[in-house]
Amino acid sequence: MTTIAIWSNWPSTPTDFGAALPNDTLLLIKDESDLARAAAAEVAFCGIGLDRVRKLLAATPKLRWFHTPAAGVDRFLDIPDFRERGIALTNNSGSYDIQIAEHVLAFVLAASKRLHLYRDHQSRREWKELEHDELRDQTMVVFGAGSIGGEVVRLASAIGMRVIAVRRRPGAVPGAGKVVTPDALGDAVAEADYLVVAAPLTPATRGAISRDILARMKKTAWIVNIARGPIIDEGALIEALRDGRIGGAGLDTFVKEPLPADSPLWSMPNVVVTPHASNSSPRVRQRTLALFVENLRRYKAGEPLLNRVDFEAGY
Repeated sequence: MTTIAIWSNWPSTPTDFGAALPNDTLLLIKDESDLARAAAAEVAFCGIGLDRVRKLLAATPKLRWFHTPAAGVDRFLDIPDFRERGIALTNNSGSYDIQIAEHVLAFVLAASKRLHLYRDHQSRREWKELEHDELRDQTMVVFGAGSIGGEVVRLASAIGMRVIAVRRRPGAVPGAGKVVTPDALGDAVAEADYLVVAAPLTPATRGAISRDILARMKKTAWIVNIARGPIIDEGALIEALRDGRIGGAGLDTFVKEPLPADSPLWSMPNVVVTPHASNSSPRVRQRTLALFVENLRRYKAGEPLLNRVDFEAGY
């Protein structure tokens, strides 16, 4: 029997976990007044708010493993407890691959068929035909070919796109015609009709889509970001979009969120904005629970945990 502290905003979490883990002790934390009960917990499942994370860590001196329902862990890397106390941190990678990859494809299909412009025309009751692109044989560059990026590669290759995957470690990526390391990103984006940003935010990727990289892109190319806003030089992106030096952008993440009302990205005709919602799916809870239950089995058996974060790599 393992004692697990659960502090999550997901309404169904206590019910789901209780049904899946009937032989374990679940400490359901509703607010700070419940934290004293968490002292015996070995395992924690906690939301992504930093204040909440720090308070739960402080209240759990016996904690050995912490699971976050987030895929990106950049916000956790500077919390000293994990390293100093040897607490294993696992993320929710794998629970978001399908829906985020589909979101990328939605951006790409909308861009190629000009759906964003047709929607504008519809609001004005304008009957106006535009020229479309075909995606088959066009080139997609996927910056970050991990769990989510790998699914993007698979979908893009399935509809006949040529895919270049950019990843830190060399090696084959199923569906990619070419795999290169980040030092070759500039050459890769020069070939791109679509550049998809799917990398984690780390010191190495922060600002990686720089003014220089944007300058290497075709005037017709689109950039899609479903990762983290600070990976792109947002000011340089706005300039490139405004000046017509790239074709457009599908953006789900931004340097500041919510995106400020005065951001020019809102009103640009060649930009599609979604509110960091690409992870939305009715199946997230199901996949999250399955991952957590399997990792709990591994924890009890002394086996390596899935999705254990490498603090040196940053993901």
